[in-house]
Amino acid sequence: MPATSFAIPDASRPPQVLAVAVPTPLRRLFDYRPCATPPPDGWQPGLRVQVPFGRREVIGIVVECRSHSDFPLADLKPVSAWLDSTPLPQDWLWLCRFTARYYQHSLGDTLHQSLPLLLRQGRPLEARTRERWQLTERGSTAPPDTLGRARRQAELLALLKQHPRGLAVGAITAQGFTRAQLDGLHDKGLAEASSEPLIAAPAPAANQLLAEASLPLKREQAEALAAMHEGLDRFHPCLLHGVTGSGKTEVYLQLIEAVVARGRQALILVPEIGLTPQTLQRFRKRFRVPVVALHSGLSDGERLDAWLAAASGRAPIVIGTRSAIFTPLASPGAIIVDEEHDGSLKQQDGLRYHARDLAVARAHRDGIPLVLGSATPSLETLAQAHGGRYRHLRLTRRASRHAPARMELVDLRGRPRRGGLVAPVIETIRTTLAAGHQVLVFINRRGFAPTLACHACGWMAECDHCDARLTLHRQPHHLACHHCDHKQALPDACPSCGSADLRPLGAGTERTEETLAELFPEVPVHRIDRDSTRRKDALENMLVEVRRGEPCLLVGTQMLAKGHHLPHVTLVVVVNADAGLYASDFRALEQSAQLLVQVAGRAGRAEHPGRVLVQTLHSDDPQLRQLADNGYDALAEQLLAERRVAGLPPYRFMALARFESPREADATALAAAAGQALREWLAASSEVYCLGPVPAPMERRQNRYHVQLMLSSAQRSKLHEASAWLVAWLEASRDARRVRWSLDIDPQTLS
Repeated sequence: MPATSFAIPDASRPPQVLAVAVPTPLRRLFDYRPCATPPPDGWQPGLRVQVPFGRREVIGIVVECRSHSDFPLADLKPVSAWLDSTPLPQDWLWLCRFTARYYQHSLGDTLHQSLPLLLRQGRPLEARTRERWQLTERGSTAPPDTLGRARRQAELLALLKQHPRGLAVGAITAQGFTRAQLDGLHDKGLAEASSEPLIAAPAPAANQLLAEASLPLKREQAEALAAMHEGLDRFHPCLLHGVTGSGKTEVYLQLIEAVVARGRQALILVPEIGLTPQTLQRFRKRFRVPVVALHSGLSDGERLDAWLAAASGRAPIVIGTRSAIFTPLASPGAIIVDEEHDGSLKQQDGLRYHARDLAVARAHRDGIPLVLGSATPSLETLAQAHGGRYRHLRLTRRASRHAPARMELVDLRGRPRRGGLVAPVIETIRTTLAAGHQVLVFINRRGFAPTLACHACGWMAECDHCDARLTLHRQPHHLACHHCDHKQALPDACPSCGSADLRPLGAGTERTEETLAELFPEVPVHRIDRDSTRRKDALENMLVEVRRGEPCLLVGTQMLAKGHHLPHVTLVVVVNADAGLYASDFRALEQSAQLLVQVAGRAGRAEHPGRVLVQTLHSDDPQLRQLADNGYDALAEQLLAERRVAGLPPYRFMALARFESPREADATALAAAAGQALREWLAASSEVYCLGPVPAPMERRQNRYHVQLMLSSAQRSKLHEASAWLVAWLEASRDARRVRWSLDIDPQTLS
């Protein structure tokens, strides 16, 4: 729906119509009459209301207060009830409206998805609290014999004297004291109770900001921080482009120190939930002020408490994953996006937003600095820096005295492999372990083997629901599709020819783990992938064991490649660098290069230099050689030049319309009709190209056929005009009701 400013009503003239966003895919607002009893401060945009919608009652949000409607007022249903006396935060409302407009998504669904679940369900806009007991002025000066023979009350009085700030009631009862003893002190005027938020209770003003001193900065770090300080009072986007291990986090910490010292808040986005615990630990160790987290691992109550702590300003530092970009801030001071290139910052279904891009819009609106940090910046961000729109700050040296480890390409052609590893690599692993160091073996495939095949006839296990092969798992034994999660038992014989000679092809994390355990039985092998870290805290517990420094082997997927500090790893082995290099997606090489550099950056981060061995069947590939010899920056410049010539992002803007249906003909027909209608609307204009329809790279997935249309333009505004027209056409099409469709603005993958 079109962007409009919030209409603040005149208190003397109550609105006749409330435009309410409800959680529905429909891209429109719904008009209601106000209920008989208005909220204490009158009707305002941002109030949650309960409204009748069809045959059910739903919770919606007032977006506009109007004096008229396109429908007769008598035909409008009244609001059933208002839920809040004060509206939801205005910065949150603005961001949701911007997001819905930019990504061509329903405003009601955008508002719904970006709220904590308990607020969607009607929970009051209040944080959970706990009781805190502390001595009154009389109690703090009372002599020890004040309580006479009430021995336990006297002991409780002594305990509270040791804690001038008071103690939570849970901590008191944990010491063996009872509610009756607390009430006894209260009745005597010696102690009193107060309530405080369960998360991010206000700290006393006398506390210092830092719990531990900042680390001394090297010259490049100090120059980068000084450049950031120049823009503390304005929109000041910076790309902090630092090699792995160059101390980007320390720069973040000292920037946040300056922001919080000014009474402002900092929002830090990290790409993976696995990085959140270690980031939280480091920030809480540095700062005395409350640091809250927002990610999918929290309970509903914890998430609401953290959201409200940020919205009220009680939490000066907020750390979270992708969805945390929707966290309201009472006094925004800076936004930091760590690993800004990472694909997990893009939501791939439903509301397909990119948290990095929303961070840019939000920082611009609030007039605050924005820091995008990465060792391997996305080509979009690099193009902005090259064009002078972002300040380009470089950290070229590691915090340790060693230079980043260079990649050494190991040719796999003609060499036998064991668990995916060739003999020279196995020998290098042996030497590294013998020296007392740790080894990281990177293989971006879960399971034991990518597929199961019949050695007699060549049959391969394939998914019945997708155009994909089933992956063999051994813990426990089964075949699984990693695209639709279909699982089935292993066959006793080949379904095609009846042969019992079924063999696993290729290597996954389980197979490499098994091979390394056989080769090095005296050394622990830790497998880190989605299967081995399903239990809560499993990843962090394994990493704690690894950080003890004993020789060990780590076998993992890209979960290990991002941000983890593994000081005792001196050798990184990439089992197969070719898996993502030659995919059909034009971003494949960029994303594979980023992943290789990130995983290579885990080696040699402390006292000892690192080494990186990259196994490949294409050691003479010029772009892979460019990456190994000259690094990511040189390859990125080459890719940018190619993208400019080819008319691809970041030099053109794209939208991808996806159509899916159990019937291939239905998806193809609707995509073709939509493409034809759009081309006719565009007429002879060359400002927007419409390409397709074409089958998706994986045409059949979850028993549904997938077809795509691509829109491309050199002007973002023209692309959005065409996208909005296409959405309106599809919403009006009767045929579109039989086909599931979606529009992805700025897609990060073509699958």
